[in-house]
Formats: sequence, C-alpha cells, structure tokens
Amino acid sequence: MLRYKAGYKFVDGGVHAQVLDFPAVITCATGLPEARHLLATALLDVTETRLELGQSLPAPNPQVTDSDMDIDEPIYLHLSVSTDVVETPAGEVVS
Repeated sequence: MLRYKAGYKFVDGGVHAQVLDFPAVITCATGLPEARHLLATALLDVTETRLELGQSLPAPNPQVTDSDMDIDEPIYLHLSVSTDVVETPAGEVVS
C-alpha cells in the first residue's frame, strides 16, 4: 500500500481533485464524494498504465502541500497479486 496525498479545491460548478504527489492524476466532479471516487479511479488507471509501460511510480511525499487546495487528505493505492488469471481470446476463434 502506498499513501499519497489528495487535494480538493471547490470551484464554480464543482470540485477540482488531484493527487498532489502523483502529478498525472487529476479529475473534477460536481461534488466532493464523486470527486473522491473519480480520483481513486484515476489513481488506479494512471498507476496501471505506468506499470504496463515499464515506468516507475512517483514516491509518496507526505510533506507535499498546495495552498490552492481547500482540503487535503491521504489517498491509498492498494496493489494486489494473483496467480489465478484466465485469458480469454477476443473476437472470433477460428477452428
């Protein structure tokens, strides 16, 4: 588990959300609960993409701050491992 820091700023019409110590993770929503959910999804998506491309993840920085944010709080990235994978071919299978 990695602990990053999420920042939320209330703007006209919604909430701007970003992971302060993982710069590529950013989103927006109409309210705080939705912004939290979308930010968690974005964190997972960006993490998976970077790992698939062979890129490292930024180190969490518990000291990071952004004075423009109205709220900052921890956001946790959980990675799991499994050997139980079933690959199914996509499209038509020719026999």
